[in-house]
Amino acid sequence: MIISARAPVRIDFAGAWTDVAYFSDVFGGATLNAAITMYVTGRLEAGEGRATGLSRAVEVARQGDLFALPAEPSLVVEYGSALPAGSGLGSSATLNVLWLALARGEPVESTEDRMRVAELAYDIEKALGIVGGRQDQYASAVGGINLFEFGMEGTCRQPLEMSAEAVAELASRLVLCYTGKTRLSSHIHRNVWGSFQAGKEATVRALFGLRSSAYEAKQALEAGDLQVFAELVTAQRGYMRDLDDSTSNTQIEELFAAVSSEILGGKPCGAGGGGCVFFIARDEEAKRRIKGKLGERGLEGLDIAFDFEGLQLEIH
Repeated sequence: MIISARAPVRIDFAGAWTDVAYFSDVFGGATLNAAITMYVTGRLEAGEGRATGLSRAVEVARQGDLFALPAEPSLVVEYGSALPAGSGLGSSATLNVLWLALARGEPVESTEDRMRVAELAYDIEKALGIVGGRQDQYASAVGGINLFEFGMEGTCRQPLEMSAEAVAELASRLVLCYTGKTRLSSHIHRNVWGSFQAGKEATVRALFGLRSSAYEAKQALEAGDLQVFAELVTAQRGYMRDLDDSTSNTQIEELFAAVSSEILGGKPCGAGGGGCVFFIARDEEAKRRIKGKLGERGLEGLDIAFDFEGLQLEIH
């Protein structure tokens, strides 16, 4: 039996950090993000006994008993991605979504199926002691442009109500750039959540600001107000710096300064501190100039398209 799958990564517009259980389980979190047409792909070849062995592997991983993982000598799994680790696009969580979909070996045919895969992928990460949020798994599994709400009761998805023309206009303004420097988000997470648990006022205020901005950015996009949306996206940078100085660096600040006259806004992706950034260009001509200025610094500006399919699985 051969199973192949692919899952998109995401860019996050607003609300990052509030999807982490330290905050969301108590206050409720909200993120606004979009799956994009950059993928992690996987292929599984398995002999007899695959279903039983993999089902057991998923279950024990979820329970955190890693030493009980069954041997599966007839199993071959291959992964592929053009994305570097630490890109800030959620590729690690996307890989986990993909692995789990391959391991389950079951058709994924509905949004409900995809939501279940996302939650189980998060559960496995939590069992492994990985500190992180849930937006990446859901964005990857479900696809599209969504506001996700997170809490003790689970996760709620609100797809944005946008016309095809508005979606195309938004995509046409975006420029993605990999800075060439990866970052370990786990280090930033330790700093941020240590400050949060200590009750640091600036950290707590920033988290509530991030959560509110996700709802406000959703409203702006649905109203077709790209200017207000871009301002809310840019505000994320200030909130992130209030969380921890390491969410930015000299290179990131210099990049934004270099293109400031050409953009409506932008932000580092994910936890920041390296990886990718994205810009919202003022118009098509400004977008061309942004790419030129990035090129002068040895960097590439990439166009972005949105993925509305999410996790895809084929069983042969």
